Amino acid sequence: MVQHRPHTTVVLAMSADGKIADVKRSPARFGSKTDKVHLQEQIALADAVLFGASTLRAYGTTLTVSHPQLLLQRTQAGKPPQPVHIVITHSANLNPEIRFFQQPVKRWLFTTTAGALFWKERVEFEQILTFETPTTKFDIQAALQHLTTLGIKRLTVLGGGELVASMLELDLIDEFWLTICPLIIGGSTAPTPVEGSGFSFELAPHLQLIKVQTVEQEVFLHYRLQRPTD
Repeated sequence: MVQHRPHTTVVLAMSADGKIADVKRSPARFGSKTDKVHLQEQIALADAVLFGASTLRAYGTTLTVSHPQLLLQRTQAGKPPQPVHIVITHSANLNPEIRFFQQPVKRWLFTTTAGALFWKERVEFEQILTFETPTTKFDIQAALQHLTTLGIKRLTVLGGGELVASMLELDLIDEFWLTICPLIIGGSTAPTPVEGSGFSFELAPHLQLIKVQTVEQEVFLHYRLQRPTD
């Protein structure tokens, strides 16, 4: 059964062999302009976007809504120009000098009590939410349930693979948008859309294909998570 939480969509671009970065975990900028527009459209639909610390460290920034039509749509819907940008991290070991902290967005931090120590007396994050499991790991399920009390109805997840894996294990994802880009990256340690320990065939989440669109050399795949009642 789906828990009371925001509707959650994962949006990722990957190589033809299923990698979201190279073995050095360099910023993955292999998507086309069309893919970047698509990503911005998905961000514009969201009340908040969520990404892990490794993703933020790799890019140093987040993608904001800049297209005039998308900004107008948000205004007409009674939303602020930008969704809230939420960083999720156990340690909160982030460089406060990166460009992300100068971007014109509301920033929230999901972390542990220990991770919050450095940031709680600073101004970079508007909200710092600390939900912990008994093993002092961040309790993402409780955090997402709490988001609904803060007016977050639609959440877009931008990576990385460890975050997506942990959310899949807890049945916290509703949809995937995957862009397949025309390159091969390879490498046994190169990150994929879903990391973690993996799923057995019996427990593997199943998807329903909603839409396929090919634009020049890229393929855009829209999936919905299948659940026992589907």
